[in-house]
Amino acid sequence: MAYFKVVATDQKNRLDKAIWVSPQRMSGAPCFQGTRVPIQSLIDFLEGGETIDGFIKLYPPITREQVLTVLDFANRQLLECASLLTNA
Repeated sequence: MAYFKVVATDQKNRLDKAIWVSPQRMSGAPCFQGTRVPIQSLIDFLEGGETIDGFIKLYPPITREQVLTVLDFANRQLLECASLLTNA
């Protein structure tokens, strides 16, 4: 995965526990590890005004740690992207 080239080893290890991607599963969409729940489902859920607790209740196999890892990664990527735009 290309994005693993730009993350620290500890974050990669956390992401490996939170996310899996397989071309044979869900058309290759990133999903929460051990499930067929796409990461996009979390984003859509939160955009709809729902809570992390509500998401975890709806998808019990997904842990709070997995959700927070995904959100932390998205946040870091956004901050890095914004920093690159600011410094350009």
